[in-house]
Amino acid sequence: MNLSLVTRRQRKLKWTFLDPLEQVMMVLCGVTLFCFSTTTVLDIVTRLLGNPWLWLQEATSTFSIYGIFLGTAVATRRNDHLYLTATAENLTGTKRTIVEILSRVVIACVALCMIVFGYENFLRGFSSFRMPSLTPIASLYVVIPISGALILLFAIEQIINGFKHGFEHEDTEDDAHIAAAMAVAEAFGGYTESDKKS
Repeated sequence: MNLSLVTRRQRKLKWTFLDPLEQVMMVLCGVTLFCFSTTTVLDIVTRLLGNPWLWLQEATSTFSIYGIFLGTAVATRRNDHLYLTATAENLTGTKRTIVEILSRVVIACVALCMIVFGYENFLRGFSSFRMPSLTPIASLYVVIPISGALILLFAIEQIINGFKHGFEHEDTEDDAHIAAAMAVAEAFGGYTESDKKS
């Protein structure tokens, strides 16, 4: 049973051994989003009841920051973020390869900055504390270099595989996705029989 989240369109840019990591990160993003939403609602409710739980703001900010940085990393692997698709997809051959590689090199440079400066902030974070738990603020900063390392890994993965196999892909997406898109468009009146012939 294949549980990979990678579409056929993106498969040649991905190493299969990193697929489980992507799956775990997607689950963690979902968990952080759910927990962020829950703690925000609880914070509002407890304040309205006149008995605020002060630690909820701490928890909310933690889930928010972890979700953002983990989401940035997984979106990089999925080409959903930090990526100039519109420019590259209009090109072919060598020009496309150059633009695709350059965009990923820029992403890799940003990731290196996140690793270096994020680690420095993490170390400095042990001298500052969050209230009311008095937890070192380093507990928030630790996710920045981790996210940077993951973004760098995914950028390198795509550069190597794109250089080997090319960045151009078939115009057709997975058959299931095409059928689903057509069904939705037809349900909303945006897809007609004449579109099928074109």
